Amino acid sequence: MRPFRRRGDELVARLEPAEARIVALLLDQLEQLLSAEVDDVTGDPVIARLLPAGHRSDPEIAADYREMTESTLRSGKADDLATVRAGLPPDGGTVRLDPEEAAAWLRTSNDLRLALGTRLDIREDTEPPEDLGSEEGQQLAVYYWLTGLQGSLVDALATGRAGRR
Repeated sequence: MRPFRRRGDELVARLEPAEARIVALLLDQLEQLLSAEVDDVTGDPVIARLLPAGHRSDPEIAADYREMTESTLRSGKADDLATVRAGLPPDGGTVRLDPEEAAAWLRTSNDLRLALGTRLDIREDTEPPEDLGSEEGQQLAVYYWLTGLQGSLVDALATGRAGRR
């Protein structure tokens, strides 16, 4: 991966083919989870993380909040997923984002990290994997790679806000 950099009004990165395929796969998995029937994902810790309760100590208030907001949250996440998918080169290559697309990529990369981090039970003391031979090691590597991708996007966005080019 060549990290995101500001090029005029665009944010530009380059993904290797394998990286683009991994992002596409994660997008598919997240989309399936978010579009699942509510009864099918009730109790799923990833859904709880992506669509948090509005009130932790009062189940009635939490249910009312969820009823008012869940559809809008799911719709916004679906729109962001579509934006990321549209800007993702399927065989790797250059990613070029305007500020609005960059915001969608930022939100979606955060959702992907939250989902993967929840599934892997990432904690403050979780270290990058030393052994990539195991499935968990590979998943941890993807998590840390997503962290780097997101970090480069944040840095590129911040560079523009500071007036530096």
